[in-house]
Amino acid sequence: MKYTSTRGGMAAKPFTEILLGGLADDGGLAVPDHYPKLSPADLARMRGMNYRELAFEVISRFATDIPADDLKAIIARTYTAQAFGSDEITPVRTLEPGLHILGLSNGPTLAFKDVAMQLLGNLFEYALARDHAELNILGGTSGDTGSAAEYAMRGKRGIRVFMLSPLGKMSPFQTAQMYSLQDPNIFNIAVTAPFDACQDMVKAVSNDLTFKEKYQIGTVNSINWARVVAQAVYYFQTYFALTKSNDEQVSFAVPSGNFGNVCAGHIARQMGLPIRKMIVATNENDVLDEFFKTGVYRPRPETMHTSSPSMDITKASNFERFIYDLVGRDPKVLKGLWQQLEKDGSFDLSKTPYFARVQEFGLASGASNHANRIATIRRVHQQYGVVIDPHTADGMKAGLEHREAGIPLVCLETALPAKFEETILEALGQGPQRPAGYENIESLPQRFDTLPPDVAQLKAYIAARIPA
Repeated sequence: MKYTSTRGGMAAKPFTEILLGGLADDGGLAVPDHYPKLSPADLARMRGMNYRELAFEVISRFATDIPADDLKAIIARTYTAQAFGSDEITPVRTLEPGLHILGLSNGPTLAFKDVAMQLLGNLFEYALARDHAELNILGGTSGDTGSAAEYAMRGKRGIRVFMLSPLGKMSPFQTAQMYSLQDPNIFNIAVTAPFDACQDMVKAVSNDLTFKEKYQIGTVNSINWARVVAQAVYYFQTYFALTKSNDEQVSFAVPSGNFGNVCAGHIARQMGLPIRKMIVATNENDVLDEFFKTGVYRPRPETMHTSSPSMDITKASNFERFIYDLVGRDPKVLKGLWQQLEKDGSFDLSKTPYFARVQEFGLASGASNHANRIATIRRVHQQYGVVIDPHTADGMKAGLEHREAGIPLVCLETALPAKFEETILEALGQGPQRPAGYENIESLPQRFDTLPPDVAQLKAYIAARIPA
């Protein structure tokens, strides 16, 4: 399996090269030259596999330059009951017949990104040790990506993490999780601007190829292909858990700001998993919902600060991979659209044949606001005795709008409600239960530096902390 860029300007590379590289050399995103197709016999064989076996079955088709025994060992080391609370890794909880929540928040940072990030930490360490190299990870986070990356990479040999986050825009729990880390290879940078500015700074540094090469800059954001592929595994596990034969279909409601978790389901569907619908759920920053309803992709000039902060994103970076598939994997068309985006601030596919193809990919969408998520949290608690976090509530709201009789609907959990105490308190009149060990996390000493949204200052900061 080789990888090229959505924009057509990168020579074909194997998995481990794009694993460490993040953004493609031409500013695009790495994509596989094809999607491996699973036959009915493949799916029948995978049914009944445990999580580790499924992970190898899916990931090995994309990571073809890692020897099978090495990959199996990395997966076995990653997906343990000790790390994720159960041998299922991502257990499915049934609310009522045909309505389910996929538990993705049992890892070390209590959020879905742990599922991929723990694997990435081990993959990075493996590839760096093999090549006697070092890696300096630069990322931006609206909450959960940062802590998942830092907890996955802390103490890893040959790795430093520089993580940008919007100052004062994350929940107190999320902030404490990240900023309380004291590991010498972890650098938290609070940017005096919204998340999108953090993402822009990451891209600007990644686009400076001289700086990137000199300081060995990589990324773990959802633009990292390996992260997205790792997330595809739990779609398979869930499908097999809820069906008896491969003739059945399942729909998924996916809370998303950056399209990464949706893209993972899209990959699974392209491989042949019988997914009926992927329902994209947004919050008030509804750029994705607008596209799927109108064909217009229009990042907002300002990001709204909401009560589902991990989705406070208005430039869905990973969306580029879906558009690439939507336009027939034609890099010229894709590049033209992104040039138009840079020039005009939007592009419109509504009057093109491409937009009509959205349904072929099974995509639908819905949006939620603060009142909706409060009502949904309250309803789920009253009906099922289950407390869900604000992002999962957004997913549940959008999912129920598209629910079909006879088709199981699975809402993907984003994080544990303990991370969003204020909103849960408003919805239920009582705060969420905190897992053991997290009772007083906000009182821990915090270590971080503050920077303006200035790329030159960020580069200087990074350079000063990497030994010559």
